[in-house]
Amino acid sequence: MIAPALQRQLEDVLGDRVRFEAPMARHTSLGVGGPADALATPADRDELAALLALLAEEGVPHLFLGKGFNTLVRDEGVEGVVIQLIRLRRIEERPGGRLRVEVGVSHAQLTRFCIERGLAGLEFGAGIPGTVGGWLAMNAGIGTREMVDVVREVEVMSPSGRHRRHLVQDTLRFGYRSLRGLAPGSALISTLLEVTLAEPEHVRAEVERLLARRAATQPLDIPSCGSVFKNPPGDFAGRLIEAAGLKGEHVGGAEISSVHANFITNRGDATARDVLELIELARRRIAEASGVELETEVQIVGRTS
Repeated sequence: MIAPALQRQLEDVLGDRVRFEAPMARHTSLGVGGPADALATPADRDELAALLALLAEEGVPHLFLGKGFNTLVRDEGVEGVVIQLIRLRRIEERPGGRLRVEVGVSHAQLTRFCIERGLAGLEFGAGIPGTVGGWLAMNAGIGTREMVDVVREVEVMSPSGRHRRHLVQDTLRFGYRSLRGLAPGSALISTLLEVTLAEPEHVRAEVERLLARRAATQPLDIPSCGSVFKNPPGDFAGRLIEAAGLKGEHVGGAEISSVHANFITNRGDATARDVLELIELARRRIAEASGVELETEVQIVGRTS
């Protein structure tokens, strides 16, 4: 819990943009998870810097959350402050076929912007839920195209809030569904993305094609956290889970989707514990059947007891 004195300090910095004992089930796509000690949504860079400086001075842990996709919060909740940068949502065109995009920009906002202005190159993100910050942190993508292919720079704030740097693409360590090498607790602020001019209708057509494919192959009408496991080299996690006969398997209110086996859905009354049990069941069955050790793509956060 946040001590009363620190609560007052946080309110001095953030005003009504901080809430205490905030239920994370309301802020994650899967709809499960216990409360965060505090949930903060800074209005701008200056407010974020002041918040990080206060947390560093007081020794309070923090983590960043976009729209809560690809995240599983344990039932015991989250210690410290969860920071959502969803108010940082500017998009600016820059010379040389580039966009400066803040991390709070949603996938839908960015897609609309590109269609309206006839900017191609980011269609692969159509329908990948969440914010640009989440896309960066997870190196989001499909098939052979990922964020690493379009990012030319990222703007990062230090964990203390005192410094901001612009890191060019060559210095970034993008991996499969990961961005490594930043100091723990650093804040992604914005990114510079490469685009090319195109006919708006061509951009729209490609976006619509990808959205239709996603709708046909993923359970979009029921809460989920997206892909649960990373694809092992040369194979697909969904194929392995389906081959093990786990489609439709459920624990409590959580179910391995019958539409796409690499999705776990919330049938309405799931707990994080239910989801974690299904994750371990899938891991165990796949290891027994094929010797493959599945690695989670979903980020599991929160207290363990």
